[in-house]
Amino acid sequence: MQYAMNALKARRGVDVVRFDVPEPATRRAVLDAYARALDANPRTRLLLLTHVSHRTGLVMPVAEIARMARAKGIDTIVDAAHSWGQIDFRVGELDVDFVGFNLHKWIGAPLGVGFLYIRKDRLADIDRDMGDEDFAETDIRSRVHTGTVNFATVLTVPAAVALHQQIGAAAKQARLRYLRDYWVSRARGFKDIEILTPDEVDSYGAITSFRLAGKTSKADNDAIVVKLRDSHKVMTVRRAGVAKGQCIRVTPALFTDEADLDRFVEALAVITGTKTG
Repeated sequence: MQYAMNALKARRGVDVVRFDVPEPATRRAVLDAYARALDANPRTRLLLLTHVSHRTGLVMPVAEIARMARAKGIDTIVDAAHSWGQIDFRVGELDVDFVGFNLHKWIGAPLGVGFLYIRKDRLADIDRDMGDEDFAETDIRSRVHTGTVNFATVLTVPAAVALHQQIGAAAKQARLRYLRDYWVSRARGFKDIEILTPDEVDSYGAITSFRLAGKTSKADNDAIVVKLRDSHKVMTVRRAGVAKGQCIRVTPALFTDEADLDRFVEALAVITGTKTG
């Protein structure tokens, strides 16, 4: 979605304005940062928001930001790739007209499956994708021209959604937050570790990122990822694009158990030189 915004600059000459989410990223600080950015850019007509950050796991206060934008005549599109299946919400609660969803991250369908939500009364405001002629202009499918569909992956979607519904969004969110809290509650006290994701109850799900003090480069964080993987059998991912430097993302899954996280916490203790027990 960020690439699509950049493409608008190349194709239509729009100005693309970027700014950093504040760090530490409290809910209040995020809202204030968006208020300042909207005030500073009065020509804005489209705002791209990420519901759950793939960098830090921060859950953005989308509805509040979208209402601020709407009051200034600005449309909002939301990247919800990481939120459906990780946190418990309904699309109407986001209070936006355009949302992109992913089905392989937290719903469990194969790679390459997702969908687009457009509020019915806004469909006419979105061009047909690639001049689509397969579907009527009043059909939302004309806004995502896929060519020949990968039927095998699409046929898995009902089973993936059924499993999601069987477990329940609230139960998944509770489990994932429990696992996240399990390791974060101990690691916050470790030497030189910076937890980038706030503990405010509506501001996180499963994902949380950390940084070691002074370790902000790609090379620094790649080295930590390798050490966690090769020496401790813990899989993490380096992430860029955070205000104060690169970081490492930790993402427990539903099947992760306490023993896995105990091993991870012990690994952090070794890496940071923190005495435990």
